[in-house]
Amino acid sequence: MPASGSAGATSSRASELIVVLLGPPGAGKGTQGERIAASLGIPKLATGDVLRAAVKEGTKLGLEAKSFMDRGDLVPDAVILGIIKEALLSPTYANGAILDGVVRTVPQAEGLHAMTAEIGKRVDVVLDFQIADELLVTRLSGRTTCDKTQKPFTGLEPGAPCPDDCGGTLVRRKDDEPDAIRNRLKVYHAQTKPVLDWYVGQGANVQHIDAVGSFDDVFTRALAAVRA
Repeated sequence: MPASGSAGATSSRASELIVVLLGPPGAGKGTQGERIAASLGIPKLATGDVLRAAVKEGTKLGLEAKSFMDRGDLVPDAVILGIIKEALLSPTYANGAILDGVVRTVPQAEGLHAMTAEIGKRVDVVLDFQIADELLVTRLSGRTTCDKTQKPFTGLEPGAPCPDDCGGTLVRRKDDEPDAIRNRLKVYHAQTKPVLDWYVGQGANVQHIDAVGSFDDVFTRALAAVRA
């Protein structure tokens, strides 16, 4: 993607890196994003996290987002992008960010592109984690989640105590049932996958990651792609 902003803003990006994570639910992009962030010393920025933080801190945009949430409505992209903009301008993200869940649709990708250009930044690489649908169904339907920390586990039965000894119990979420997983994948293919075509059309650095294999193998591929 072409660089945006003034010459001064562009030159200040020497040590800055913004990465967008894409991939279907269960592909492991969130977990891999955490490890990539730790390896590069760049924090992960997840939409839900910054949204909850803005609401908790009572910022202007946070209060605006809360008004939608209290009514049970979706928070508009413009409000979410405004909150992400404030985060990217903060010292925490001075060296960049690993963006997880920020881009799910083409309008969101367009909005992020316009917003980052406005503040003299840009998306440097898009990581697309790829895995077959039926393998995801098998993977996710065998997953349980701690009801206290929301941490997922594979191969453990519902009702068992959380292995982390946090006092939680493992449960199987309704959206991890096979039919629900297939419906989530349909939504992904219809709404999020076209984002890849948009980024390719913009000339962005899109890297496709084979998300099948051990955690370490997938991480090695992803980190190499970021550094390519």
